[in-house]
Parts: sequence; structure tokens; C-alpha cells
Amino acid sequence: MYAQTDLIVIGSGLAGLTFALKSANAGYRIAVITKEAVSENSSYYAQGGIAAVWSMEDSYESHVEDTLNAGAGLCNRETVEFVVKHGPESIEWLVQNGVVFSRRGEQSGHASEFHLTREGGHSKRRVVHAADATGQKVESTLVSNIHNHDNITIYENCIAIELITRAKLDGCAPDACLGAYVLDSENEQVITFIAQAVVLATGGASKSYLYTSNPDTSTGDGIAMAWRAGCQVANMEFVQFHPTCLYHPHAKSFLISEAMRGEGGKLVLPDGTEFMSRYDQRRELAPRDIVARAIDHEMKAGGFDCVFLDMTMKSKTFLQSHFPNIYTKCREFGIHIDHEPIPVVPAAHYTCGGVDVDLNGTTNLPGLYCIGECANTGLHGANRLASNSLLECIVFADAASRHIIENPVKSDFQAQLIPHWDESQVTDPNEMIVVSHNWDELRRFMWDYVGIVRTEKRLQRALRRVVMLAEEVQEFYSQFRVSRDLIELRNLVQVAELIVRSALSRNESRGLHFMLDHPDSLDSATDTILSKD
Repeated sequence: MYAQTDLIVIGSGLAGLTFALKSANAGYRIAVITKEAVSENSSYYAQGGIAAVWSMEDSYESHVEDTLNAGAGLCNRETVEFVVKHGPESIEWLVQNGVVFSRRGEQSGHASEFHLTREGGHSKRRVVHAADATGQKVESTLVSNIHNHDNITIYENCIAIELITRAKLDGCAPDACLGAYVLDSENEQVITFIAQAVVLATGGASKSYLYTSNPDTSTGDGIAMAWRAGCQVANMEFVQFHPTCLYHPHAKSFLISEAMRGEGGKLVLPDGTEFMSRYDQRRELAPRDIVARAIDHEMKAGGFDCVFLDMTMKSKTFLQSHFPNIYTKCREFGIHIDHEPIPVVPAAHYTCGGVDVDLNGTTNLPGLYCIGECANTGLHGANRLASNSLLECIVFADAASRHIIENPVKSDFQAQLIPHWDESQVTDPNEMIVVSHNWDELRRFMWDYVGIVRTEKRLQRALRRVVMLAEEVQEFYSQFRVSRDLIELRNLVQVAELIVRSALSRNESRGLHFMLDHPDSLDSATDTILSKD
């Protein structure tokens, strides 16, 4: 089955939806491909907010410096300045599209009345938010606009398998991205999507770890597909572990917002002793890498299953007003946060590296763009500053859309020459248990060997295992019909290998990458660039 359109967007988080709306408004026909419901993605579950300069007490220079400091020498200053300066207009665009943010008072006439929070690494209050459910509010509003747009077609429960490139069809021709093969999971058929350009907005790869704050969609699909298509990837070793996820046997992937620490929350040991003052003068408001390592160290040193975030200095009214979702969720698990601390642990949260792109979101493969968490733009460096991610989504979605509008792709490749997905040599899988066991093994050794604190010995162990798994998965993939589970496992194994190889190539500690063998940072900071060539 063929499906032809102007532009394909793979992923339906904030980056994908922003790009789709902006490009559809310019007259392009857009196909949005998403492997679950359109709102099921990491953006939807983002709690904290969007960092942007609003207050008269704040400045672009301050936001830039905070971002550079958190990035531990690896941020691209040009990218940081580009994103920060487009912050206010990004918020304005969301407001114009119907997003309602929290305000300081009852009136809502002026931007200055936004209620701004402060998070770790920020020197000022600059995080615009919608209570503690910013992602949900933003996604729900944009999804509604998407559904009402005649130029946009949504393909839910569809997962991209592989990018279609010209080099694969004609090795003598200049390479370009022509479309993608996509599995319709409900109808169990592969659709051949063809377009002028493909935009990857698939999110990160946190599901490669045993414990994560992200939903099941975060399986590194775009990064893996782009790598197999010949794109460069960069800085994959920098995996951000959010310091505070709710620790409870029935609380799957529930994040405790960093904004709680911004409002005075204290991290304490089981006996109530605070400990962040021993690690950083900024205490709970230190960047995430420092806080996560501090918690990890205290848990290992004391043999604790978790530490605690104490918000009992705030009233019940304050907590219900500022953190209604967290308050309600904790109550569901019997935790009354107005008079008892919240049990928390670190969990894999954000992929700071990704497919290497420029300021237009273009990759080194013509016709392929990459935006959002799956891209390496140079904004985050070795450690993402809190609430910069949603901002990056909007800014680079706009940049990519503008670039396509101003530089339309004109392919002379005839669509009818693109072959259908070939299933003539495969059969139905007879041992799906292999997929689930391999998935579990991957996530466990990544957590044990490629986690918050690393050593060369652990990384070498991880590399041996991931190479072995890759061979098994490829054999399975070549013999049996594809399924969502198999596609995601294949992608996760590929991305895990990229993370391990990147980590092994960095013989220093920097930002999120902490090596016991090399605890100091080198004098000069360089990006880790991986290329198939």
C-alpha cells in the first residue's frame, strides 16, 4: 500500500505537532505518524514547563549563561543564543494557539502576569508553566488544533520501520530521503509513505534503561533509523537521569517535578538528614547531573532503596494549588505530601545527544530533518538545563518548517519506482519470548553498566553484551515478520550500542558522563561524533 503526501512527520510530541501546524498553515499536506494515540509521548508527561525570558529581572544573557554552565563546556553558543532569543515568541505562539498557562493572579491580560517558577541550574525564575501538567495542557491544545486542520492527516498506532533512501534504491545516485516504511499495527500491514521530506520527531531513548521517567514510546526509533540511513550522531553518552521519580512499586514512571525543589523542597535521607549541602553550594537547585549523582551516592553508601523529597514546610493549600497532579497521585499511593516526605529515586529521563543537525534541523541526509529530543542541536551540551527541552522543540520545529518553505525539495525520483515492503522471505515469529527476554536483558545491563556512574570495565562488559544482542535481534528481524515489539527492540539495541561506544570514547568526566577511571574533565571540550563511514 502506498501513501503519498508533501511532508511526513514521524512523532507527535511538541516538536512534531508544532512543525505540522506551522507547515500545514503554509499549505503543505502533512502526514503525522505516531505509534500510539497522538497524545501519548514524553511531551505530554512533561510537568515543569518551558524556560523563556519574561521577567524584567531576567535577561537573555542570564538564560544563555545558565544553559552554558549546565552544559559543562559542550554547548554550542550560537545554538544557545538562537534558542534563548526565540523563547518569548515561542510562548506567544502557544498562547495564540490556545494554550493557557498559570498566572500570578486572576487577571490574564499581560504576559508579565505569568507565574514563573525556578528550577535547578536557573539563576532566575523563568519557567512558564500550566500548574504541574504543562505538557498535558500544551499537547491537548495542539492536538485539538491538529484534528481541526484540513491539511493534516494523523496515522495512529503506526510505527516507522525504516527510512527509504535513494542510495538504497540506486547506489550511483546522490543520496536523499524519499519516505519511510511504516507498520500499521492494528491492520498488520506495512505502508510505503512517500514525501518531499521526512521530519523525525520521535523523542529519546530512555527505555533502553530499566528505570525511566518516560512512557513506553521512548525507544530511540528516529536516532536508530537515521543512523542506519547514514546520518551522523553526536554526544550519545550524555543520558540525563532525572533526580526525582516517585519510588513506589505501583508508580510506573511518575515524575516528581523539579519545580518542587524550586519552591523550597529539601532532599533528605530516611532519618531526615539533608545532604545536598555536602555536594554543591546550590544544594537542591544544582544542575540535574550533580543532584542525581549525589542521590545515587547516598543510596549506595547507606544501602537505601530511595531518598526523600520533603515539602512539608508548605501548606496543603499551596501544594494543591501549585502541584495538583503530584498531590493527587501521591495521595493515590497513600503518601500525604503536606505532612510526610515523598520517596524518590533517579531514573533515565532525557537523551541529550542524538542525530547531528544544524540550526535548520537538517541532517547530512538531504530531505531528512530531525527535531526535538532525537536531535543533537548543540543546545544541551553535556547536561540539559531544566525546561529547555520543550523550548527547543518549538524553536527548531519553526526553523525546520521555515527552511522547507524557503527551500522546497524537488525530487526527480519517480514514486512508482519505490518498491513495496518485501515480506516474501519471512514467516510469522514462533518465539516472541526471545524478544521480551532480550528487551529485559538490554535494559538491565544498561542500568547496571552504563548508568549514572561508569567505569571502563563496566562499559566493555556492556559493549560485549550489546553486540551479541544486536546479532540475535538482526537474525530474528531478517527471518520473521515485523511487529512493534521487534521494531522497538531493534532500535533500542542500536541506540544502546551508540551510547556505549560514545561513552567508551570519552576518557574524562563531563556533565552527565561520570567515569570513576577518569574523574576529572579534560582542558578542552570536544563533541563525540559517530559516523558509519
